[in-house]
Amino acid sequence: MISKCNDMFKLVGKSKAILGEGPVWDENSDTLYWVDIKGRALHAHTPGSNVDRCVNLPIEVSAVAPRIGGGLIAATRNGFAFLDPQDGRLDQIEDPEAEFPDNRFNDGTVDNLGNFIAGTMHDLERENTGSVYCLDSEGAVKPLFGGYIVCNGPAFSPDGCTLYFSNSSEREILAFPYDAGIPDVGKPRLFTKITEAHGYPDGLAVDLDGCVWCAHWDGGGVSRFSPQGEFLQFFALPIPRVTSCAFGGSDYEQLYITTASWGLSSVQQQESPLSGSLFVVTPGVKGMPSRAFLG
Repeated sequence: MISKCNDMFKLVGKSKAILGEGPVWDENSDTLYWVDIKGRALHAHTPGSNVDRCVNLPIEVSAVAPRIGGGLIAATRNGFAFLDPQDGRLDQIEDPEAEFPDNRFNDGTVDNLGNFIAGTMHDLERENTGSVYCLDSEGAVKPLFGGYIVCNGPAFSPDGCTLYFSNSSEREILAFPYDAGIPDVGKPRLFTKITEAHGYPDGLAVDLDGCVWCAHWDGGGVSRFSPQGEFLQFFALPIPRVTSCAFGGSDYEQLYITTASWGLSSVQQQESPLSGSLFVVTPGVKGMPSRAFLG
């Protein structure tokens, strides 16, 4: 089933991000945070008061999550850092890939025990130097798995025992058995394969039914898959480069979707003038509540 954008989606604000990414809902402030990686900016949308803020950042930040004590945890070009959402100040924690200057962090999320999970990528998308790491509440960093060009996703099943991961360059979503208490992963299985016509799998989200939502880079929309990996529905947008999605709102009934204008030709930008904007849709299912980083 395909849902048309004009019937379903609403434009949020007037942002024009270069590489919009990493949407996450903060329950404490009822705010949707998201980043413009290449534009070095943190965006904050508070729907209750219809307020949109943008804070400039000193370096590229690719993913954020709320902290239990306030503020944000961030994955950046230079590793993990605490981020003040009011002024954009970053306090460095650790860079596990200082020996890979051509890498940067990419997508991230928080597991059921409050650990921050984030993956890296080769910024030119040529080398398989990307890995996924766990940052725990004590500030310790542990590598979970690696050997990928672009690490995208990640997202967790409702019980927290499955880590979904987009191996974007191979057009596949993998499912890793996950133990947050160690933390550690088992051998992955293929969850689903994305056809060439639907681009590349990017950011992921999971709803209360355990279904996986996937943003399609160069695929123009978001797909929903059953917990068994069966295709259920595709929501089309008038944007070729859809980057990520996250549930938010007071009841997690809204799905927020980030997009990018990065790498589009002048013709493509004319054809898709809303590229880089933030969208929202009410898909008829509720999402998983966001989790805060315990550090």
